[in-house]
Amino acid sequence: MKTTTEELLAFVSVIDSGSITAAAEALQQTVSGVSRALTRLETKLDSTLIRRTTRRLQLTDEGELFLVRARAILAAMEDAEESIARQRARPAGRLRVDAASPFMLHCIVPHVQAFAAAYPEIVLELSSNERFVDLMEQRVDIAIRIGALQDSTLHARSLGSSRLRILASPGYLAEHGEPRTVAELRAHRLIGFTAPESLNDWPLSDDRGDQANARFRIVPDIAASSGETMRQLALADGGIVCLAAYMTHADVASGRLRTVMDSAWLDVRQPISAVFYQSASMAGRAKAFLDFLAGRLVL
Repeated sequence: MKTTTEELLAFVSVIDSGSITAAAEALQQTVSGVSRALTRLETKLDSTLIRRTTRRLQLTDEGELFLVRARAILAAMEDAEESIARQRARPAGRLRVDAASPFMLHCIVPHVQAFAAAYPEIVLELSSNERFVDLMEQRVDIAIRIGALQDSTLHARSLGSSRLRILASPGYLAEHGEPRTVAELRAHRLIGFTAPESLNDWPLSDDRGDQANARFRIVPDIAASSGETMRQLALADGGIVCLAAYMTHADVASGRLRTVMDSAWLDVRQPISAVFYQSASMAGRAKAFLDFLAGRLVL
């Protein structure tokens, strides 16, 4: 074989990172070292794989073909390493996990240190997106999704469900009063999501106690794309919000936020799931992570 693992890693990392400089940083190598590895690879293959300009890098046709094979080779090598690690019952390798920022901050980050101590050979990469990501496109191994799952080719594991609650800070309620009915709630400053609109359906029965259509569609006075931004607005006396218990239970326990509209509130829960592609090379570390997380979640 003409090419080396170092050259394959350099090539794939440059494409994934978008530049030689970023690839060097990711690989913890020098820029000149990554550049020389690319040059050696192209010389051995007698082909130009990447067109370099001052502004961007672009794959040639040969580069696109070789990228597919290079990824497969590196994945096979990672799979071989993981198989050895599984024989030693010690999951190892890189695990990329994506979740919306509230779940990441309140349910994953607090347990990362303990997970690293329990599984020192697993390298976590954490990313946050408020909307669903394409696992293949974003190179994500596990995505945590809040809400009902759509049909897909992904495998899924339920992590439980979390109650929705109507909340406000003591400061806001002291200044504006506490709403007792849906009609009174309409007069308050309401904090909601920018999109999708379905997230602004609050689980409240109407003023007659009718639960047949147990949704109250709010028109937000303040809107945000992230539940964590909404939580911070509520903590800052910004208004009334509807959020899941997994990100607010500590606030309620400490008195920073109070539940309101308890007489009209309905016990609606958001399912929480982990989705992933089945992969032999990833199975051991994914199971270790999800088992570890499930045992510590407070939903």
